[in-house]
Amino acid sequence: MHPPPVRAMHWINAVAIFIMIGSGWKIYNDDVILGFLHVPDFLTIGKWAQHGLQWHFFGMWIFVLNGLAYLSYGIASGRFRHKLFPISPRELLKTIGDALRFRLAHDDLTHYNAVQKIMYLGVMAVGVLIVISGLSLWKPVQFSELADLFGNFQTIRVVHFLCMAAIVAFILVHVTLALLVPRSLVAMLTGGPVVSPDGGPAAGAKARAAG
Repeated sequence: MHPPPVRAMHWINAVAIFIMIGSGWKIYNDDVILGFLHVPDFLTIGKWAQHGLQWHFFGMWIFVLNGLAYLSYGIASGRFRHKLFPISPRELLKTIGDALRFRLAHDDLTHYNAVQKIMYLGVMAVGVLIVISGLSLWKPVQFSELADLFGNFQTIRVVHFLCMAAIVAFILVHVTLALLVPRSLVAMLTGGPVVSPDGGPAAGAKARAAG
């Protein structure tokens, strides 16, 4: 289900995001966007804002390089095509209804439901946007074409902040679901069940599950 490259890139990404969020909160505290929101120091990384900025750049390069590798692998291997597409409106509405009634099934880890597909595609899009906005904040002159997409510097900051908030929200949901369905966490550590080329459980895995 999760080949070694996917598992390695998943955990590398987890470390990179941990560094970027913690250091980003240290930078944010130095010049807050929302006056009422100040992140407690024990949740931040870095002794001061400049130190947090250095950590942020370190995490950024890990995140970008690992993200490029993940996107390349997902496209070249067909993993995205098999696991994230297609998404039908009917399936999406049914999945949302099941979730609201607390009847969402988790018996088949090899299949992503419509909500999972939307969430994974969405967080990848947010990842691209947070990199673009981050580059625009870092080098607004050198990346002026990117910066112009946002209009002004303050808008870039707000977009970058909202992207961070979206990623944090995704992580909270992702971790909660992993704790509620421990088999999904084990699968990301061990690889999970063997799957067939079409993305479903392999015949041998089905037989073992039936036995």
